[in-house]
Amino acid sequence: MASYDMSKLHPVFRRQMDALHALDLDALMKNYNDDAVLLRFEGVSTGIEEVRETFTGYLSVKPRLLELQEYVETDDTIFYRAIMSLNGEPEHAFGTLIVRDDKIWRQTAGFGS
Repeated sequence: MASYDMSKLHPVFRRQMDALHALDLDALMKNYNDDAVLLRFEGVSTGIEEVRETFTGYLSVKPRLLELQEYVETDDTIFYRAIMSLNGEPEHAFGTLIVRDDKIWRQTAGFGS
């Protein structure tokens, strides 16, 4: 993965990537506040139950981080661009995580070049 040392990245981002790699829905949901909002071009998921529904579908394509291309963080915001594997095919991914109380409060996520 590029030249990023995952152990030095924001703990929320690391937990998110670990949960995705494990395809562990319960671990993913532990990363989100109850009032989390996930914005995607396909729609907006509001609240933990809608976020859970969205990730249930997303995990069915077996997402895996192939390469973290760009990454920047502050105490409460993470912005990234990566290559993900979805159903074994590489896809360009990008997004933002806004953190409150050590959990994801707002997230944007998209795919495309």
